[in-house]
Amino acid sequence: MKIGSHVSFAKKGLLAAAEEAISYGSTTFMVYTGAPQNTVRKPMSEQFVDEGWALARAHGIDEIVVHAPYIINLASPNDDTFRLAVEFLQQEIERTAVLGAREIVVHPGAYTDRDPAYGIRRIVEGLNEVLSVPGEVRIALETMAGKGTEVGRTFEEIAAIIDGVRHPERLSVCFDTCHVHDAGYDLVGDLDGVLEAFDRIIGLERLSVVHLNDSKNPRGAAKDRHAPVGSGWIGYGAIEAVVRHPALAGRPFILETPWIGLDKKAQRPMYEVEIALLSGTLRRRFGAAFCDDVERLAAFFARQGFEPRKTVLDFWTASRAKGADRREPMERLYVLAREAGFGEGLSEEALNHRLIAYFATAARPLAALCAG
Repeated sequence: MKIGSHVSFAKKGLLAAAEEAISYGSTTFMVYTGAPQNTVRKPMSEQFVDEGWALARAHGIDEIVVHAPYIINLASPNDDTFRLAVEFLQQEIERTAVLGAREIVVHPGAYTDRDPAYGIRRIVEGLNEVLSVPGEVRIALETMAGKGTEVGRTFEEIAAIIDGVRHPERLSVCFDTCHVHDAGYDLVGDLDGVLEAFDRIIGLERLSVVHLNDSKNPRGAAKDRHAPVGSGWIGYGAIEAVVRHPALAGRPFILETPWIGLDKKAQRPMYEVEIALLSGTLRRRFGAAFCDDVERLAAFFARQGFEPRKTVLDFWTASRAKGADRREPMERLYVLAREAGFGEGLSEEALNHRLIAYFATAARPLAALCAG
């Protein structure tokens, strides 16, 4: 199983990215070639590519993914924005090739003051120009949540783009769990049906990357707000089912879950524990004492009348009421545990790791989660 995290280049390029990914226990990872909000890029000769791959391969990593910056908008009716998108995406593809990655994930784009049909035509126009330059790197169109005027909220929109380009063999798809859920597809109750629809409309052979994210909103909300695995409306069980689904075997699974913590300056990602849970290596990674802590934590919450999955959904539902407590489920449970004296001597990150494992017990018994 290839499962890893989104990481940054930092000062030592791919070497820094590999070091960070390995620290989480990743067996693959995803990078931007620079800041995702701008076009500032260092020469690839300064990105420690050979050193990064040497370290990655030494830890069993043989595939990485690149994500294009958010500023690329191939659906834009503004000519300057469109030209920037085409030209910068071509450059990003060149950088992706130098990095030795086969896929670059791209948000299809937003049509602003036009309509979806215009947006699709514009994206096809842009991709045809981008792909007029020969190469091996494929563009993975990401499934989108339906926020604003973004294109790609349905499988049909993605299929229409692929059908319109002159080089469809250069296109693949990135399946984002939060986005698909927020767009209205039922990952929780009908994962098989969702994947069958994807196969019928697009073709599972095109699905090349999976982004793993829980969602802070109920199905169909069209919001695109990621949550740590198990702390949102999708839940650990559904995300684990995605990772273990035979139709998705062999794909790289990339976590994009948010960094969390009460101290905003010291927030940390939950990648390490999320990877350990989903890959079945929790006990090996964290030790028997970790599992004992989770058992005590679960017992404490049970005495408060809490059940992991129901509590998460109840907290999210209640937070929508006027004047309600707006804190997210993880934060509320973290504060309750600390006030009760739980986790003395543990860092905020360490206690949050245990909360993630507690959420997972809604889908699998703790003994099963701690078996590996």
